[in-house]
Amino acid sequence: MKKVYYFVGFLILLFNFSCENNANEIELIDDNIDIDLPIDSPIDTTKNKKNFKILSLGDSYTIGESVCETCRFPEQLKDSLLLKFERDTTISVKVIARTGWTTGSLIGAIRAENLSTDYDLVTLLIGVNNQFTSINFSVYETEFPALVSSAIKAVNDNKNKLIVVSIPDYAFTPLVGGNTAISNDIDKYNEFAKKYCDENEITFVNITEITRQGLVDKSLVASDDLHPSEIAYSKFVSKMLPFAFEKIK
Repeated sequence: MKKVYYFVGFLILLFNFSCENNANEIELIDDNIDIDLPIDSPIDTTKNKKNFKILSLGDSYTIGESVCETCRFPEQLKDSLLLKFERDTTISVKVIARTGWTTGSLIGAIRAENLSTDYDLVTLLIGVNNQFTSINFSVYETEFPALVSSAIKAVNDNKNKLIVVSIPDYAFTPLVGGNTAISNDIDKYNEFAKKYCDENEITFVNITEITRQGLVDKSLVASDDLHPSEIAYSKFVSKMLPFAFEKIK
């Protein structure tokens, strides 16, 4: 009978020991699960924020003579680009342009600015005042490439971030009323600029044909009867936008 009691007691001790070991194993397993669980961390939203800088170089067609500041094409381009990005994106625009500036005037202005090299996009539209003031064409042939080089430096020597815009044709405005000689001169300037851009793999956007509708569609001409209107600039932007978006994104 004693042997039976001893045997039963042994089984009880063995059962208790087994339960303790299982409990310890469960605790260890639970500990491991706690260690492997991912820990939530705060989201750094600043990593997704984009801040772009645009530089626009030119003359009256860039500063937006006779239209409001937000009507000129650099501002319209900025607004159009913002629609393609998330809300936290910002785009700043610096305009170096003035009515009446020639290529030489713009070269001097750029030197005086001591520009930084961290722009994300640069536009260049220049030359009409060289033609208007009858400066020898050879000056444009020398100074236009120099301006292109300055523009490229502003985007950290990345020529793919540059857009050269063709010169509008002011002959097709109510003030001038059409003038074949002017149009031929404008073609000469634009052909040189396009050829230079093509040879150097630089984006050239032709907006001249838009301005040549100015005598038929008066809404394309500003109140001074000479410069492009807000509507005309919006058409410029429509042609520039696909290139600008690819370059800035």
